[in-house]
Amino acid sequence: MEQITPYINFNGNAKEALDFYAKALNGEIVQSSTFGEANMAQDESMKDKILHAVFRSGDLTFMVSDCPPGVSVSSGDQVSLSLNFLDVESIEKTFAALADGGHITMPLQDTFWGARFGMTKDKFGIHWMFNHDYKKEEGK
Repeated sequence: MEQITPYINFNGNAKEALDFYAKALNGEIVQSSTFGEANMAQDESMKDKILHAVFRSGDLTFMVSDCPPGVSVSSGDQVSLSLNFLDVESIEKTFAALADGGHITMPLQDTFWGARFGMTKDKFGIHWMFNHDYKKEEGK
């Protein structure tokens, strides 16, 4: 296996979440299709919901979809996404952006393992872990 690509399911707000992540993570939605475009909408309310989308920001890639009628997820409790940063400025900025409107479960702090680390649950209920290894910082 070369990599793991997280796949996140939403209860009808995948498009809103993708737009939020594009801004917070300085990324882009590289592919998106709706239930309507795939002729899979079981009713009118599903026509514009996300059947499948791919998000990318640098080396970070994940996929999302809205759950079809009759299926739901407990928002955010099914996966944590771990982000590694090359510098303190980037980790601070991204942590603040993803924590906006959410709940910080562990503030960013220096750790015993030589890293800056923190965790937050964003406003969509997704759990994020942030890590910056000081020993990997350029010049150290």
